[in-house]
Amino acid sequence: MTAPVLSVEGLCVDARTPSGAHRVLHEVSFHLGAGETLCLAGESGSGKSVTSLAIMRLLPKASLRVAAGSIRLEGRDLLPLPDRAMRRVRGGDIAMIFQEPMTSLNPVMSVGAQLTEAIRAHQGAANAAARARDMLDAVRIADPARRLGQYPHELSGGMRQRVMIAMALSCRPKVLIADEPTTALDVTVQAQILTLMRELKGEFGTSIILITHDMGVVAEMADRVAILRAGRIVEAAGVVPLFTVPREEYTRTLLAAVPRLGARTGLEGPPRVTAAPAHEPPPAEGPVLFARDLSVSYPGPRNWLGLRAPGHRAVEGVSFELRRGRTLGLVGESGSGKSTTGKAVLGLVPFAGEVTLDGVAITGLSAREMRPVRRKAQMIFQDPYASLDPRMSVGAAIAEPLAIHRIGTPAERRERAAELLRRVGLSPDHAARYPHEFSGGQRQRICIARALALEPKLIVADESVAALDVSVRARVLDLMLELQETMGLAYLFISHDMAVIERMCHDVAVMRGGRIVEAGSRRAVFENPVEAYTRELMAAVPVPDPTRRAPRPPNAA
Repeated sequence: MTAPVLSVEGLCVDARTPSGAHRVLHEVSFHLGAGETLCLAGESGSGKSVTSLAIMRLLPKASLRVAAGSIRLEGRDLLPLPDRAMRRVRGGDIAMIFQEPMTSLNPVMSVGAQLTEAIRAHQGAANAAARARDMLDAVRIADPARRLGQYPHELSGGMRQRVMIAMALSCRPKVLIADEPTTALDVTVQAQILTLMRELKGEFGTSIILITHDMGVVAEMADRVAILRAGRIVEAAGVVPLFTVPREEYTRTLLAAVPRLGARTGLEGPPRVTAAPAHEPPPAEGPVLFARDLSVSYPGPRNWLGLRAPGHRAVEGVSFELRRGRTLGLVGESGSGKSTTGKAVLGLVPFAGEVTLDGVAITGLSAREMRPVRRKAQMIFQDPYASLDPRMSVGAAIAEPLAIHRIGTPAERRERAAELLRRVGLSPDHAARYPHEFSGGQRQRICIARALALEPKLIVADESVAALDVSVRARVLDLMLELQETMGLAYLFISHDMAVIERMCHDVAVMRGGRIVEAGSRRAVFENPVEAYTRELMAAVPVPDPTRRAPRPPNAA
């Protein structure tokens, strides 16, 4: 066998805490062969990103340090290298793609300036501009010469991720580390990025370490897989054996939690999770939410003369209804109008058309007139950390809607907050803690508890599980289904994840360009899609089965 390109042996990392060193990575060992893709998979906090930062020697010195082990690139140990020598390794020999390109790219530098900066640092100034243009062309960005002069905010999320890939590969590194490179992307853009990475691996001969918690992406991309849990590798194997005959219970749990497109074929509605009878509305009961010809337009910017440019219509002619105890899924790519529709039906953005919430027409209502209506409808946002006040305890955050609507005494509000924490599977003792003291899944449960404080009839869930690990996501979805069955809630469930939509929803509306292009029951849309766009979305979903993935490049391991 040829020597591995990268070898990690017995890697241990300690965190500095007030009470002393706390080990967060325990004797992690693996090898990466030439032209191979190794996936590091596991839940948040398992040590995946810490491992990658240790390889790059980018651990924050104030809080983390390598306590033991070796990291060898083609036989050379990187840990004892001085900083000057390590700077030549970064980018030149090992490159990294970070999870969020908007925070990784400099907002005040053009795309071209950032690409040429990396090329000049490792290959000199000669032909840097031409090389940058060639790299944008290599990552399939149209009109690369024009894109070089643009800034990150002028590009879509998928294009920014392509720029990050171009920057990482511009110096032809031996190893590419991709840390959750597709987590925030739509399924179609994700499929394009994964295909691009496979093609570029074949073209440049680069070995890849892919870090992800998406087992569908693992099945699509990996040659070998290492499963991490609590800072340890609990199982390592080839991708096919790991998916077909996993040895460890934890691996089997991860695989079982993955939502699989087509798993509900032939079945009506979401799976039952409680023994309580479903709350079906009486036949004569009107819809909790009704929208007809809903449209939302954003005005264009003013020029130096004060004249306004043409605006942008984000939503146009959207109509649907949602009844008690049912879930309507809005699915589509970024920019399709899903989130804008969710905000419009709650009166959070100006809109035209007709919207009725529990029998009350909200079109044209003032903020004062909307306040009692909003008791009937609440929203769960995508990022639970951003939607919770970091200075407010979670108990106070849950009770805040009650205080705003002047419901109950302070003692009664505290008791209600404790009851809601119990309802979402958390301890009432957690009420005194702050958001940063909880995991992502726990914070999302807190946001659900807050949304339930006013006993609403409708909850708009906007990408509410997109950033969660598969096992945490499964538990949160089960919680939402349980609450729906026992409380008769109606959900407007917004997502770009087709498998999650299939699991959660009774009815589905597919959005594209601000319009609903296909709508119907879950079975009708998923089992007999009419529109080519719907079929394209479904085809782009990564399949958590390595035996069914697309043909691999000839040089793949």
